[in-house]
Amino acid sequence: MAYATRAVHLALRPYVGDLIGYAYDADPPDLHRGLPSRYLTIIVTLDEPLGVAQPGGPVEKYDALVGGLHSTAVHVGQTPSRAGLQLSLTPAAARVLLGVPPGELAGVIGLDQLLGRAARELVEQLRDTPAWSARFDLLEAWLLRQLDGRRPAAVRPELGWAWLRLCEAGGAIGVQELASEVGWSRRHLTERFRSEFGLPPKVASRVLRFEYVTATLRRRPDTRLADLAAVAGYADQAHLTREFRAIAGCSPRQWMIEELPALPADFDRNPQGPAIVPAAVAGSH
Repeated sequence: MAYATRAVHLALRPYVGDLIGYAYDADPPDLHRGLPSRYLTIIVTLDEPLGVAQPGGPVEKYDALVGGLHSTAVHVGQTPSRAGLQLSLTPAAARVLLGVPPGELAGVIGLDQLLGRAARELVEQLRDTPAWSARFDLLEAWLLRQLDGRRPAAVRPELGWAWLRLCEAGGAIGVQELASEVGWSRRHLTERFRSEFGLPPKVASRVLRFEYVTATLRRRPDTRLADLAAVAGYADQAHLTREFRAIAGCSPRQWMIEELPALPADFDRNPQGPAIVPAAVAGSH
């Protein structure tokens, strides 16, 4: 797979983690696992619709899609689509760029279901544009128009702070501790957090720890899993493997064999965003 990237415009950096273009030289794999992370995802295809399915569910096809925060891998593939653009969005981007809270984007939906004709026109324009640089220019201009055209409802500051606190801790903070810091009861925080983000804080913490593991294996695939489990806060390697199977649907080794060869050696899931470091790591230095 070939990749192209673009540094995110300064005005978009609070909302967009990265802009990536991708193209397979041959047929794409039958299955790619879309792993959960701290980001929402937009994918715009440049040729054929893309097939996406929840594990065990039917395949739905999209010319452009939005994936909300999720706690288990989605299955991508089973279509001839070979090329597209992918954006990683912070939860704040859902309101600012798409006009809805991130909690309303659970699962996968078509971008045109949110934005109608504007989304369909974006797909057509990108498909008619031959060069990556021009495609990035077009997409960036579209994002900036979305940014200028919306005045979203303010998020409760307690929720925004709780999300940032979880991310900074890499998920290594208990829900009760987080609720105490916010000044809410555990139950109230859980209900409000789930409503805003689509995941309760305990599940979000689980996703963030898993995200650290996969980011580490992308950068350093020779990392010993037992060492990684200890640093990431798992009880042992067996605990890490159970979590990986529950979230990704396979073992860490199987994921590395099947998925990592498609990524270039210097690929980083989030080149512009904050470092993904759990508290267990940060506290060890």
